[in-house]
Amino acid sequence: MVVYMERDVLEDVAIIGGLVGVQFVYAGNSVLLGYLMSLGLSPFTIVIFSTFATFIILSPFAVYFERSKWPKQLTLKLIIQLILISFGGVTLFQSLFLKGINLTSPAVATAMPNLAPGLIFIIAWTCRLEKVAVSCLYSKIKIAGTFLCVLGALTMSLMQSAVSSKDSRMIAPPTDDVIFDKDKIIGCMYLIAAVLVLSSNVVLQATTLGDFPAPMSLCAITSLIGVIITAMVQLVEDHDLEWGWPLVSVRELIGFSLLGGAVSGACVSFNGWAMKKRGPVLVSMFSPIGTVITIVISFITLGETISLGSLAGMFLMFTGLYFVLWAKGKEIYSDGDGLESEFDPEKPLLS
Repeated sequence: MVVYMERDVLEDVAIIGGLVGVQFVYAGNSVLLGYLMSLGLSPFTIVIFSTFATFIILSPFAVYFERSKWPKQLTLKLIIQLILISFGGVTLFQSLFLKGINLTSPAVATAMPNLAPGLIFIIAWTCRLEKVAVSCLYSKIKIAGTFLCVLGALTMSLMQSAVSSKDSRMIAPPTDDVIFDKDKIIGCMYLIAAVLVLSSNVVLQATTLGDFPAPMSLCAITSLIGVIITAMVQLVEDHDLEWGWPLVSVRELIGFSLLGGAVSGACVSFNGWAMKKRGPVLVSMFSPIGTVITIVISFITLGETISLGSLAGMFLMFTGLYFVLWAKGKEIYSDGDGLESEFDPEKPLLS
């Protein structure tokens, strides 16, 4: 009995420590991406190299572990779903997200994805994939949480755009001569649009997994298709394919991409294992930690500031996130009230 208790305690420590470590990795990745783009690297180039690295790393595992789960025939419906997921999740989402980082800051960029659970709830509700009863307490809390998430995102966007560049402190007090920065407002709009695309993409993935129940294979295939689509978009937009820039050689860029793909794959795999052990709610609750870590790293390494108003917006967003996650967790384990989602609660995409 004691041995089992000690094993459970060690497992809990490993899960919590690992989830915090994952947020450190995500925070460092956001700061690094912001730094690379400040040196002049195109967002399309980053998307192409990093996504192709993901395809190379995942493909062998997908073939070995999931080959038996592949569909017997490739239908037109499945092809369209794969193309939409690739375009939305790879080309559109990552390009918008990277442009948003470039115009705002890594801290704001890591805070915005906390909108996703609320937006996924709205999209799933609209598509009748999620049951909602307005008279139910949990449904009311999810609606209120979603409203707080959106309000927090808008507050953070406006307040971040008003930060004075002359202030060198980590937390900048509001100034009398507030002038909104047009570029930062556009950057925040990019990030909100990216999260909206991501949320729609998650719902589409959830429905696609019904016909293609192999998540690693789905990720590998859509990564490859996404690389092709992104390269075509860059060719049309810039009339050229950019394979590097003077400060970094192609070989170094490939090395960084493979390393990033491996680390990202390890983080996603650990999140999946933790989700299976303790559920999706616990995993999602660690997302705000990544924002706090990013703020600290950005201040130490890049000297970036953040206003009190932006922090207030982040607090509203995190509060709304926890409202949605708490209500979702309660609904999953509710008995007989008819409000559970039509999706399997163990599926990580919508749970």
